[in-house]
Amino acid sequence: MVEIGATAKARILVVDDSSLVRLYYRSTLEKAGFEVEQAINGIEAMERALSARFDLVIVDVNMPRMDGFAFLRSLRRGTNDVASLPALMISTEAETQDIAEALASGANFYLVKPVAEAELVRHVCALTGVPT
Repeated sequence: MVEIGATAKARILVVDDSSLVRLYYRSTLEKAGFEVEQAINGIEAMERALSARFDLVIVDVNMPRMDGFAFLRSLRRGTNDVASLPALMISTEAETQDIAEALASGANFYLVKPVAEAELVRHVCALTGVPT
């Protein structure tokens, strides 16, 4: 497990409709020194992103009410700091067109589930600029 230490306090917003996935990401990232908040769909995530500062959003594709693609497109249309918020999309969807749509929607990087703890932390560190 990659440990980044107590001085790193990058804030991560995890957006996934699965409570188990949110728990896994939260546990992994908090052990690595990150602060984590959660949302269960794109609508809730947009409300959180507009009301608090985050250094990264981790988002799933398939969610009710607003999926990950729509959330990222909406996020990127913003006029404030949220428009440039780094985004890591993680999904079970592994087809080339899914990855292409994620990147076109505004994802900075795409991973296919399941993601090992070390791999998750490594990508989060890279996208937030936190040294590993």
